[in-house]
Amino acid sequence: MNHDDMVLTPRGLRFQGRIYPCTIGKGGVSARKVEGDGATPVGIHRIVGMLYRPDRMARPADWALPLRPGDLWSDDPDDPDYNMMVRAPYTASHERLRRADPLYDLILLTDWNWPYAVKGRGSAIFIHQYRRPGYPTEGCIGLARDHLRQVAARIRFSTRLVVPETG
Repeated sequence: MNHDDMVLTPRGLRFQGRIYPCTIGKGGVSARKVEGDGATPVGIHRIVGMLYRPDRMARPADWALPLRPGDLWSDDPDDPDYNMMVRAPYTASHERLRRADPLYDLILLTDWNWPYAVKGRGSAIFIHQYRRPGYPTEGCIGLARDHLRQVAARIRFSTRLVVPETG
């Protein structure tokens, strides 16, 4: 592991000498992730992108891309674009990235099951804002808004999300 790794610990997400309280998936941590199980997948995941709502915040890093109306994420294992960002109109099952709530105002994309997705292995494992402390996600890592912005500003090309198996 290196200094730029974000490591999930029982106390939170450790990154560059700090611990950030976080939430994980309602299904806990799993080495056998499947679509819809609500689990956060075990492994070492690269950070491969950053998306943000330009109508709600300033650009958090020079490489962040703006979320546009109609940006979606395919979560349909039978679709050729499974676990990829897609655009509306889109008939297969998907998740809307520009939400009414602030959860996806800033999204760090991981390489979980990407770019060559295995059908049913799970999609859209992001680091994003949590609803509130202790409220689980659908498998993502959730952080407080200010902590998410701090982390986003400090990410490097080498930054990885490390999710160890827990006892």
